[in-house]
Amino acid sequence: MFRAKQNEFAELGRSVPAEEVTLPHDAVIGRSRDAELDGGAATAFFPGGTWEYTKKFFVPEDYAGKRVRLEFEGVYRSALVYLNDDLAGRWASGYTGFSVVANDFLRYGVENVVRVEARAHRDSRWYSGAGIHRPVHLIVAEPVHVALDGVRVTTPDIDADRAVVHVATTIENEANRLRTVMVETTLFDGGNRVVAVDGAPVSVVPGESAVLRQRIIVARPELWSPDTPNLYRAAVTVREVGEVVDEAETTFGIRALQLDAERGLRVNGEVVELRGACVHHDNGVLGAAAITRAEQRRVELLKQAGFNAIRSAHNPMSRAMLDACDHAGMLVMDEAFDMWTRSKSDFDYAFDFEDWWERDLDAMVRKDWNHPSVFAYSIGNEIPEVGGPHGAVWARRLAERVRSLDGTRYVTSGVNALLAVMTELRQGWGGADDGEGVNTVMANAGAMLNKIGTSELVTERTAEVFATLDIAGMNYLDGRYELDHELFPNRVIIGSETFPTHIDHLWALVTKHPHVIGDFTWTGWDYLGEVGVGRPQYAGEAGGFMGGYPWLTAWVGDIDITGVRRPASYYREIVFGLRPAPYLAVRRPESSGREVVSSPWAWTDCLSSWTWPGHEGRPLVVEVYSDADEVELLVNEKSFDRRPVGAQHRYRAEFEVPFTPGRITAVSYRDGAETGRSEVCTASDEVHLLATADRPVVSAGVDDLVFVDIALVDPDGVVHTGTDRRIEVAIDGPGVLQGLGSGNPKNTESFTGDTHSTFDGRALAVVRPTGAGEIRVKVLDDTGLSTEVLVTARKDGA
Repeated sequence: MFRAKQNEFAELGRSVPAEEVTLPHDAVIGRSRDAELDGGAATAFFPGGTWEYTKKFFVPEDYAGKRVRLEFEGVYRSALVYLNDDLAGRWASGYTGFSVVANDFLRYGVENVVRVEARAHRDSRWYSGAGIHRPVHLIVAEPVHVALDGVRVTTPDIDADRAVVHVATTIENEANRLRTVMVETTLFDGGNRVVAVDGAPVSVVPGESAVLRQRIIVARPELWSPDTPNLYRAAVTVREVGEVVDEAETTFGIRALQLDAERGLRVNGEVVELRGACVHHDNGVLGAAAITRAEQRRVELLKQAGFNAIRSAHNPMSRAMLDACDHAGMLVMDEAFDMWTRSKSDFDYAFDFEDWWERDLDAMVRKDWNHPSVFAYSIGNEIPEVGGPHGAVWARRLAERVRSLDGTRYVTSGVNALLAVMTELRQGWGGADDGEGVNTVMANAGAMLNKIGTSELVTERTAEVFATLDIAGMNYLDGRYELDHELFPNRVIIGSETFPTHIDHLWALVTKHPHVIGDFTWTGWDYLGEVGVGRPQYAGEAGGFMGGYPWLTAWVGDIDITGVRRPASYYREIVFGLRPAPYLAVRRPESSGREVVSSPWAWTDCLSSWTWPGHEGRPLVVEVYSDADEVELLVNEKSFDRRPVGAQHRYRAEFEVPFTPGRITAVSYRDGAETGRSEVCTASDEVHLLATADRPVVSAGVDDLVFVDIALVDPDGVVHTGTDRRIEVAIDGPGVLQGLGSGNPKNTESFTGDTHSTFDGRALAVVRPTGAGEIRVKVLDDTGLSTEVLVTARKDGA
């Protein structure tokens, strides 16, 4: 347990009392939001501050002869690490990992204190959270040991009969004389069976390191791919005079990547079209805390929704999420920076970039080395300076640094054409700045985006930056896809960030053109901050890129912050060709008769429900999504109408139907034959409270979580979307309530209390185990309904 407190420097140095916290931890998510916060829409109106974490720990006497490090996977931001009140290390970025050599600061045989300071203040365009939001490790090693992240695996030579696995292990000698050790590497398959062993002696002089390179043959390799994510494990043992002095291990996958403009991206020789999701780092009701199970669950749900790739927008991904992507078969574009030398926020990373960029790239690549899911590194997102020669110099500098560290993957960057020609267009935008001004223009410009993007000026200004990259990442630049194949026939393109409402057009371009290797929608999962970007907007209302308080989330994700799939997700699945059945969604009655002027990030204001109490007899718009030729809508088993659908009609048909309680059914037809059907029923008057845990058995460690879906349902399980109530959650047993909330994007309630209102009849409770035993989650609503769910936490895991 760490103790954390906030230092309120703005209030004459007053500090709040410390509280015990379990890492990873977000110091911001429990704070009160400030409706008057200047620029607060970007960070969901959560204020910044400075936070201090302290932990007391005993250091044995024998550690004096060992090498001790503290490894931090991520501290947001500008971390200062003190050991016994002496500064032991610092790190600028809030997303890359770093370590602190502790020996010179430790006191042996007594209690020691580590203190970490972190700060966040107007330094992000979205909700960043703050504090030690990723895990921390105490690493104790003998003077001769495997270096941190010192086992690197590549698989450059693969065929059906065998693969040659290259294992490079770095041995460090911090002793005072030459040492010779025996290094043995054992490879295990996914069933934990030994498939190969190799060993060799390594001699290392004092103060230096030595690299052992082994070429190990694996017979009949099981390859890693998005469809078959087979993993292996390399275990390295270091012995001196027969005694084990260190051990290290890593998982890896055997897979080959190929890329060209004629055949696109290939994994193990098979073409893979990237069905991509841009994803921010927060975990919804948990804030920015990168707890292992939360990261796993997000990846699992994104994969189930039809995605096979994630872009970590706009910072390096956590190790836990990378591990989850490896296991799920989710390809990863890991992104380094949101800014280089020009700021996008008042006090952002641009102040640190020139001094820290190399260390941050090194940390990102070192973290990603052995993850088969990582196919590309993005060196930046919408960097304004790339349209000029100095920006191109930086692009080449960063790209070459990445290639020098890892030549087995590809380099890209998300380029926004409007930013690349900002100087020429600024006057026409009325002096809009490089941040919200660009976003506002993008939200309102429509076809103007592609008109500017396909101009000769943009062609000229982006030619050099795209030439530094292996893959030209294009943000909202689909108008260039076909043009660039004529102008630059060897250019490989990826839609690195695209409008979700345009996926039908975008995916047609991906499937038609091999040089366009995929599409990454903004976004796959809703996120905190940039509030209301995807909100429904109507004529006569105040507009703008973002909404005002109490908007909380961007409301642009295919999946909401609790993990519930929204209608856009099912539409996308149909466009991808992954869902044969049609999908039904109904627009909320509040939108009836209003002129929609929403941004291209906004889906229609609809949900899959036929429960609209108080609106009987009123016409409602029913949307049906399908890739068939036509769909028929049945209302209470009677045919209402039959209309064309499919690609020629943007995969949707609309019906205006007077609301009558009962059942609506969509039936899809191709060549006159039924291909699928789906239905939505009205919830009956009786309301039950339902709580469902994602797993009945979990690990007793703090890296696991129990996700409890809470819903107001009728006896048949139909959700009462038209009924919302305030619920209270209590925990009995070895667990704590880590978070409680709903997917409501316009919400004033805290995620850290034990009460919360449902949204569209749903809520989510997240429980963190504190030990082994039975955890009983009790749920009560404000009418007296109650339910509970029992989960077992085991020391041996789920």
